[in-house]
Amino acid sequence: LIGANYTFLNERLAKHYGISGVLGPQFRRVTLDNPARFGLLGKAAVLMKTSYPDRTSPVLRGAWVLDKLMATPPPPPPPNVATNLSQVPGEQPKTVRARLELHRSAAACKMCHGVIDPTGLALENFDSIGRYRTTDPQANNTVIDASTVMASGVKINGPNELRLELANHPEDFVISLSEKLLMYSVNRPLQYFDMPQVRKIVRDAKKDNYTFAALIMGVVNTDAFR
Repeated sequence: LIGANYTFLNERLAKHYGISGVLGPQFRRVTLDNPARFGLLGKAAVLMKTSYPDRTSPVLRGAWVLDKLMATPPPPPPPNVATNLSQVPGEQPKTVRARLELHRSAAACKMCHGVIDPTGLALENFDSIGRYRTTDPQANNTVIDASTVMASGVKINGPNELRLELANHPEDFVISLSEKLLMYSVNRPLQYFDMPQVRKIVRDAKKDNYTFAALIMGVVNTDAFR
């Protein structure tokens, strides 16, 4: 889920991904050449879901990565917080990153955005519908800067380095996935007393290199499920 170097494409989706040689409406397994496309982080559906219709959103993307992939959901934004990053009419067009930096400069905003935004900024090489890009046509083709420093202090540049950093901490992702699987299986939100069972699922699955089958077996053997 994090590092797969393949995906399933038909002709229409392959064109969207910039991949040639895929013909017809049927989906088939295709090996990916661009490491930025590996795993969930490179999938257009995820990238479009975490964008606005007219622009990318490092905040939405960063929050999604923290919540879904790192098991550390960020707090909700405070009430009445300004979230408008639209271009100011008459001003020189700026990249989303440049507009976000102005927003992040306030100390009260930096406290949360300093944790949320770095993972989202690393995905700026993808536009709002998940096409790969190196420049931003909405900002006079300014070169995309996808470098950032994560809250842990680790410096990364672009989606591939973000993926590798996530892969260096597999337990975080597996905890997040196990939470979702257990919540789905018992049909209710998880509570604090469920978390020891989640951690046991992860511990037991480690010996099998966290295969999906091992996680499923861990879920069905929990007291919550039984």
